[in-house]
Amino acid sequence: MEQVYNGFGCKGKNISPELIWSDEPKGTKSFAVTVYDPDAPTGSGWWHWLVFNIPSSVHRLPRGAGDPSKNLLPKGAVQSVTDFGKPGFGGACPPQGDRAHRYIFTVYALDVPSLPLGPDASPALVGFMLQKHALAKASLISYYGR
Repeated sequence: MEQVYNGFGCKGKNISPELIWSDEPKGTKSFAVTVYDPDAPTGSGWWHWLVFNIPSSVHRLPRGAGDPSKNLLPKGAVQSVTDFGKPGFGGACPPQGDRAHRYIFTVYALDVPSLPLGPDASPALVGFMLQKHALAKASLISYYGR
């Protein structure tokens, strides 16, 4: 229940998990992390978290880093607007009775030290920039239904 959203009928704690990565390709200048639900009944999925401009020296985001008020992200990292309408981690909250949804956690190794975007950047714009600058990416899928 830690990673479940608190709202929209869900009663979770909305805490982002600890994430650790390694073995990025040569030339990596920064990282980005996203969480996306392709099964959301929207026609376009649902963006739960977008973090970018993570320095290439950083290989870990601590538990709770998705809460902007805690200041747990590395200096320079930016959390942008999710489909919940604000920056920060928004946990899982599929419709009641729907099949389990996929929550795709992806770490991107980027060829630029920073993206020229701020916390008001839309998920589509962030996604475009990530695809344009990705050297590599790795994903982990979790499932949640209620």
